[in-house]
Amino acid sequence: MNFDELNISDDIKRAIDEMGFKKLTPIQESAIPEALKGNDLIGQAQTGSGKTLAFAVPILEKIFIPDRSPQAIVLCPTRELCMQVASEIEKTGSKIKKLKVLAVYGGQPIGKQTRVLKKGVHVVVGTPGRVIDHIERGNLELIGIESVVLDEADEMLEMGFREDIETILAKTPHQRQTLLFSATIPKEIQNIAQKYQKNPKSIRISDKRQNIPKITQYAFKCDIKDKFNGLARLLEAYDVKLALVFCNTKKSVNFVRKHLKDDFKVDSIHGDMTQQARDKVMNKFRNGNINILVATDVAARGLDIDNVDVIINYDVPQNIEDYIHRIGRTARAGKKGFAFTLVSKDEIARFNNIRKANNVKIIEKEFPTLEEIESIKIKKLLNDAKSLISDDNLDNYKKMINNAECNNLELASALLKMLMEK
Repeated sequence: MNFDELNISDDIKRAIDEMGFKKLTPIQESAIPEALKGNDLIGQAQTGSGKTLAFAVPILEKIFIPDRSPQAIVLCPTRELCMQVASEIEKTGSKIKKLKVLAVYGGQPIGKQTRVLKKGVHVVVGTPGRVIDHIERGNLELIGIESVVLDEADEMLEMGFREDIETILAKTPHQRQTLLFSATIPKEIQNIAQKYQKNPKSIRISDKRQNIPKITQYAFKCDIKDKFNGLARLLEAYDVKLALVFCNTKKSVNFVRKHLKDDFKVDSIHGDMTQQARDKVMNKFRNGNINILVATDVAARGLDIDNVDVIINYDVPQNIEDYIHRIGRTARAGKKGFAFTLVSKDEIARFNNIRKANNVKIIEKEFPTLEEIESIKIKKLLNDAKSLISDDNLDNYKKMINNAECNNLELASALLKMLMEK
């Protein structure tokens, strides 16, 4: 099913189209029509199945903009997931004028969140503990809530949030719609569903995702300040012919392109560029005028380029779906490929979640040293020279060498040194 076929507002359809989505994923195709009817749902689907959009669309369809009190609340287990879900809902509702979405979580000053809540918010995305905190302080009133979403419900229960979840649910109106999404449906979740949902529709999507076995996947853990130097070393060490470098933000894309351009043939694409400008860059990449393309996920969606030998995640992607989507752009048509992920300290939790959900082992490695890079370059030069010996007529050059009146080994060494230092 295409998103155009859904009975939803044109504003949401336009936003989804700009996000680059055309067809619904299985969880979206099953969940969205049922949720639009007002039914409660239990959706069993893996991380990366597209479930955020599966609940973002129906909750946004019900929002009444003139009412600036919370009308939907989404509970998530972690700060990172809160930020990610809030961002996805904002994108889905980007064409709805004056829509306000707020993520509330621990680790951020509560005063800032309080000020935004007081001004008026339509959708709140939060961790259970911080949501309870705002309720107790009188910052968050749930009397107008029409939709409650429990995202990654099994993780929230594993982290000990059951009591908080039940407290929040008890403070929302009885006639609300409750959408529950979880990778597994243990007894505890069944109990919550039985207690707080009304004849929920059960949807189960099996995880058919398969990783590409010919992609060698490495991770490089580093301080954030060392990321760029690490990236440059990888590009040199692996003699990259065509590489895609993925960043999570436009700011990162611009930083990487700016600092690579002195030493590499590089350009970039991101969501703020016109389609014409993106097409121009893509043609340069396909034609070999540049060999490194730096991109955001949204800008790169739908790209189909053969012969990309290396994918580099400069920023750890937000979820397993984005990771699979990125690395699947190498090892096309039976070829081999590499996928490198650069992991700073504040990205370790997100990286571990991706590794846990991934079917193929991601091997941790150290960045190549300068000595190793020099050794790799020398080996490549010598291999190229050996190819010339067997393929080309070198008679004229042999005469010049013989006339040089010096030791051939020393002369070859000097020529190699000149090539390496130029």
